[in-house]
Amino acid sequence: QVTLVESGGGLVQPGGSLRLSCAASGDTMSMYEMGWYRQTPGKQRELVAEVTTGGSTSYLDAVKGRFTISRDNVKNTMYLQMNRLKPEDTAVYYCKARRQYTSLNYWGQGTQVTVTV
Repeated sequence: QVTLVESGGGLVQPGGSLRLSCAASGDTMSMYEMGWYRQTPGKQRELVAEVTTGGSTSYLDAVKGRFTISRDNVKNTMYLQMNRLKPEDTAVYYCKARRQYTSLNYWGQGTQVTVTV
């Protein structure tokens, strides 16, 4: 079973950047499909970006060209580089790990990102 801890959230002005990290422990992250999700009050959690065990990536249309997901299996850490942030990016960001070839999902506790003037 893997445990996930997010960090790197905070308050930033529009146009600014943040880098989120998701540190995995308890298992080898290379065996997991990884993703970043976000959620605002009253809305469903949405997939922002994901990276497969093979390194393939995909993005929510609203963040394409601004966000970059990556993983470092040696450090057991996943990242989300967020550039040109907009107020509508404000949300709690969660990382998720899905054990390869299973339906076992694990979530972090979330980190708040607030984009405001």
